[in-house]
Amino acid sequence: MKKVVVIGGGTGVFTVLSGLKEYEYELSAIVTMADDGGSTGILREEFGVLPPGDIRRALVALSSSDNKIVSDLFNYRFDSNSSLHGHSLGNLLLTALEKITGNINLALKEAVTILNVKGEVVPVTLEKTKLNAELEDGKVIEGESNIDIPKHDPRLKIKKVFLSPPAKANKYAVKTIMEANYIILGPGDLYTSIIPNLLVQEIVPALKRTHAQIIYVVNIMTKYGETNKFQASDFIRVIEEYLGEGVLDYAVVNVEKMKGEILQRYKEENVDYVEYDKEKFNSKPKILTGKFLRKGHFLRHDQEKLAKTLSKIIGR
Repeated sequence: MKKVVVIGGGTGVFTVLSGLKEYEYELSAIVTMADDGGSTGILREEFGVLPPGDIRRALVALSSSDNKIVSDLFNYRFDSNSSLHGHSLGNLLLTALEKITGNINLALKEAVTILNVKGEVVPVTLEKTKLNAELEDGKVIEGESNIDIPKHDPRLKIKKVFLSPPAKANKYAVKTIMEANYIILGPGDLYTSIIPNLLVQEIVPALKRTHAQIIYVVNIMTKYGETNKFQASDFIRVIEEYLGEGVLDYAVVNVEKMKGEILQRYKEENVDYVEYDKEKFNSKPKILTGKFLRKGHFLRHDQEKLAKTLSKIIGR
């Protein structure tokens, strides 16, 4: 059985895992530990635990389809009338499990049993760290949540991101990368979900040493404050600034567009489609294009369409 590893955070990892779990692959998710916003940020600050949000999403994505009530329970979010406003029950449960067991690895083993998970979820680091961004004007923004939802002028470009303090990789994350047959980066917010994983010490060297084929899934939409007016080649250029050139084997790019009210809503928030600027690509990475839009209120990847294309690369 082929070993497939998905690296990232947020809804992107959830989408890829949800689609690929229908195939006969041995799946693992390596998730960012840089999140410090919302429910995750409060629990991280108050209880001193590693951020549970991205772990929870990956666990739910890999949970058995016949266990829907338990996955719904993990995703349940308390409403604004509650003193637990903003918290998801899954985040609270993972926090409690970490406090009971004494560490996140043991907590994850228990969560895997509860959710009947098909695969593994691996924190990229077990050390507490904070994501920072240096803007083009030299100002440094501290904290993933302040980069994700900018309080600064979102028209300013991000010059670079870095972790403070530096964080060493979870040894099991490195082992998972080295044993993989295929590794998928993204989709997801470039500077706050994907690159934070590459900033962890030992991760990029492992990605360069592994014999796995590495696939990058380019985002469908830009993000105001992070990837303003980015085209497909810009996403790959930035990934390669941190990963190195020639490491990516494939890139998957959406070429489908929808118009109308949904797109207009995005444009009002200074968000637009990521254009496939074909003329700027060389022989590597190999580009696979397709129509991946999901029907609905948000312009995101359809998990089944994306998984079908990824499975063509990976094979059976």
